[in-house]
Amino acid sequence: MSTIDPITLEVMRNAFQSAAEEMGAALIRTALSPNIKDRRDCSTGVYSAAGELIAQAEHIPLHLGLMPSVVKSTLRIFPVASLQPGDAIITNDPYISGSHLPDICILSPVFHERSCIGILANLAHHVDIGGMAPGGMPTISTEIFQEGLRIPPVRIRKAGAVDEEIMTLITHNVRTSREARGDFQAQLAANNVGERRLHEIIRKYGAEQTTRYMEELINYSERRMRARLRELPQGVFAFEDYLEGDGISEDPLALKVRLSIEPSRIVVDFTGSSPQTRGSVNCTRPVTLACTYYALKAAIDPDLPSTGGAFKPIEVITPPGSIVNPRFPAPVSNANINTSQRIADVVLGALSKAMPERVPAASSGSMCLFTIGGINPRSGAYYSYVETYGGGQGAVCTQDGLAGVHTHMTNTRNTPVEVIEIAYPLRVDRYGLVPNTDGAGRFRGGLGLTRELTVLDHHAIINLSSDRLKIRPWGLAGGGAGGTVASSLDLPAGEKVVLPSKTTRGVAPGTRINLRTAGGGGYGPPFLRDPQLVRDDVLNGFV
Repeated sequence: MSTIDPITLEVMRNAFQSAAEEMGAALIRTALSPNIKDRRDCSTGVYSAAGELIAQAEHIPLHLGLMPSVVKSTLRIFPVASLQPGDAIITNDPYISGSHLPDICILSPVFHERSCIGILANLAHHVDIGGMAPGGMPTISTEIFQEGLRIPPVRIRKAGAVDEEIMTLITHNVRTSREARGDFQAQLAANNVGERRLHEIIRKYGAEQTTRYMEELINYSERRMRARLRELPQGVFAFEDYLEGDGISEDPLALKVRLSIEPSRIVVDFTGSSPQTRGSVNCTRPVTLACTYYALKAAIDPDLPSTGGAFKPIEVITPPGSIVNPRFPAPVSNANINTSQRIADVVLGALSKAMPERVPAASSGSMCLFTIGGINPRSGAYYSYVETYGGGQGAVCTQDGLAGVHTHMTNTRNTPVEVIEIAYPLRVDRYGLVPNTDGAGRFRGGLGLTRELTVLDHHAIINLSSDRLKIRPWGLAGGGAGGTVASSLDLPAGEKVVLPSKTTRGVAPGTRINLRTAGGGGYGPPFLRDPQLVRDDVLNGFV
């Protein structure tokens, strides 16, 4: 066998990466729901025939980290030998795929001369999946069956022909069937684009060389990660943080981690974290793995190619029956929103003790999910508005945190005000940053944001899932904690109702909903901040 050429390896890495990126562009361009076409709540990747990650588009860390688990779990049910050209498999079952039910994954095998040479996969967050509340993420669910339609791995396309019976069965059980069908078609189209690009690579380099360089990319990432580990301080580093209840109870829930850094591996042990909860913040093991991998890669080697090899030196211990590895049929819909962010927080917190110059202070700590659903009086059809709101980014040792941005496990855009008011029976009354929500420090944390909406001419159901209402995002190296979330309702009769961090409830026409996200923690003692920067903050209205 000829030796691996490093230049060709880099060219091939970029070719696979480009294929994944173009898949994402096709999905976003052709999707129907604003959540995908405007917010870009989707992710794409290229995998080997064995289900090993080869390349990912730069989309959402949570999706990207758990999709390898989805691919491998699906291939155990549908081995490559049972597939044929033109097949596509769909699934969203959290106890197979790992994510919550609105995240629906479609996988397609790529064949060359009767042999499967790769797998293409994309995952998109659909605006409804049935269940007891619009959006499929109720904060009051106590079992997975209340959260929506569970789709085991099934062929939605067989030998190139879409199975209309499967498509109709799924879309018949969601509130927004038109958007769902359009988004499924976009997901299938995205994989078609990826297939064309892989065939172009094969025509240029040959099937044997393409497969060899897929394997070598995995090996290269593993070698590079092990090399980075040898440069780190050795030892055991612990950290803990808390969630503010599960939506059913407000009792604090512990997330604890012990990080053991050894010369050739890292052991991440979540023993001591709270048992699985009655509410929907239980985090499946694939999501826990995604959060752990993200935090370690971001701090240790952010430029490391995202392949399956990068994570082979990492062992993750998740006790069964715990909040980081629940048993069926525990509800999981809001773990992606809050628990995933706290897992990233505690892993980064432990790393801050080993490599403080590479880790930020705590960010806003929640994706701050907000959904509104009901009957649109303009059309008489169901609608479901789904959005996660950015907050303050934690400061680092050299600069302030960004304001009003998505951090860590999420990477979506916001829905433009114009799109909200065109697509939904809602009015946006205010949208902006919130002064004094930053954590003070030599470098301050980023500001939280606020959005205020009014429900027009109809009754609706709202769902708010957030955290950091009581426990503020922590600072580092003497930096102060960030500001907290705060949400409320202005009722039509004039009464103001303060909302808990997690709630699902009905609202009347004319209700105004006020949302505020948390700020980021500061880094370093505040009295060391440059006076000119303090002056600028005051003049800009930040503090």
